[in-house]
This record gives sequence, structure tokens and C-alpha cells, in this order.
Amino acid sequence: MNFNIKNISLKQSLLTVMLFALLGVLNSCYSFTGSSLTDEKTVQINEFPNNAPLVNPALSQQFSTAIQNRFLQRTTLKGTKENPDILIEGEITDYSITPTTISSNTQTNPSGGVIQQAQNKLTITVKVHYENKIHPDASFDRTYSDEAAFNSDVSLSQIEDQQVKLVTDRIINKIFNDIVANW
Repeated sequence: MNFNIKNISLKQSLLTVMLFALLGVLNSCYSFTGSSLTDEKTVQINEFPNNAPLVNPALSQQFSTAIQNRFLQRTTLKGTKENPDILIEGEITDYSITPTTISSNTQTNPSGGVIQQAQNKLTITVKVHYENKIHPDASFDRTYSDEAAFNSDVSLSQIEDQQVKLVTDRIINKIFNDIVANW
């Protein structure tokens, strides 16, 4: 019986050693950070002007600062204003608030009628130009859009900080993933 316990232990030890060896080989072949930016060292992120028909005066500065922070904090890229390896620029092309109804928020009133919760939808659209001077085939021009719904009885000034941040964070996540993850 001792032999079986030692045998199992020996098999488990051998399996553990093989697993670590395999992880070491994989780590030398692929970076687990998931970043496709291996040769690029510098980035220039220009301000994104707000050219939407409905203008939120703070949106351009907020979006530009947030996207710069995302790339500078979550990559090894250094910011520069001259001859960058990567250039990211664009514009905010749409900022709109439209009425909508969400049927999942329905209620039945005492007379048997259905009352739907009135909602509005905030939509932000951003056009992005990404230029990679080290790997030009990775460069692109794309449009990103996202939205968030909120109760229509809440004033725009009350939701703007929270909902605008939510929508811009989602858009920046999409941009960041398309550039850095490059899946």
C-alpha cells in the first residue's frame, strides 16, 4: 500500500514538473499580457474635438484625457509629441439623447392598463484614426459607438456625469482592445 501512495505522489510530482516546463516554454513564445504592441515605444494621442450636432462642452476634454490615461497607464508606451510610433486621433461625431421605452420596466395599474417606464438613451459616436508606423498593416480608421439608457424623469444634468463616463469608458475599452489586444 505504501508503494501505491509513493507511486501516486511520484506521478503527481512528475506532472507538476511537466506543467511548469510547458508554461515556461509557452511564456517564452507568447507574452501573457496579451499586448500586440511589442516593438512600439511611443504614442501620440491628439485631442478629440466634439463635432457632434449636440455639444456637451466638457466631453471633448474628458474623452481625450481618459483615452490618454488608458494608454499611458495600461501599456509601456511613452507619450510624445514628435515622431511617435503610434498616432491616435479622431473626433466625436455624435452625442444624442433620444426617447425610448424599455418594456421590461412595465407595471400594471389597478384599472388593468400597462404603464411603461419612459426612458431616454444617450448615444456617443467617435471616429478614430489609428496609425502604427512600425506595423503599418495594423493601422485603421473606425467608428465606435455606445449607449446607455436612463429614466426620462431624471434631468440631463443629473445623469451626464455618470452616463457620459459609462459610455465613454465603453468606447475607450473597444478602441484600446482593437489597438492593444489585436485579437
